[in-house]
Amino acid sequence: MPAGDSSTASQPPPQAARDSGRKHPPRMGHARPMPVRPRLHRLDRLATDQAIYFVTLCVRPRQPALDNDRVHHAFVAFSIEGLARGAHVGHYVLMPDHLHAFVAFGLTDDPAAPTISTWAKAIKGCISKVWRETGHSGCKWQKGFFDHVLRSSDSYAGKWEYVAFNPVRAGLASKPDDWPYQGEICRLDAPPLL
Repeated sequence: MPAGDSSTASQPPPQAARDSGRKHPPRMGHARPMPVRPRLHRLDRLATDQAIYFVTLCVRPRQPALDNDRVHHAFVAFSIEGLARGAHVGHYVLMPDHLHAFVAFGLTDDPAAPTISTWAKAIKGCISKVWRETGHSGCKWQKGFFDHVLRSSDSYAGKWEYVAFNPVRAGLASKPDDWPYQGEICRLDAPPLL
């Protein structure tokens, strides 16, 4: 083809060349939506008697509702009362719109020991009562919660070190100990828990 031939310049580029600049792939006619995977269920039993859970509960919508003295006092009182029922709260931090806590439960063969789900439901109910009493009845909890079973005492110490700096990273305190809404109810890394 001669260099000055303009007959190919006016023709559109091939389909593949046009599609390569797109941000999204071309539509494929009647594409079916992706199937929704079912939510995984929590395990009924673990292979260890003294698992430590890292738990996160969030306010919906993410609004400040946890960083006050009344909520903090209710959380501590709930955690101390829970010791008699086999729920051991270790380190915790209450951020404005979510809370993190490390929790261990009584021996798995104890039928009276709470599960992680019953514990989470109960602490949500306890704090919701404080919200109603203080005129913050519009505050709601996000459905469900996040939990992760820690696998060693090293991971507990390392995870707590990261979580303790949440108020610092959020610009709420200059160092972790300056944040008033954090602490430790009982030692989880010093067996036995019971």
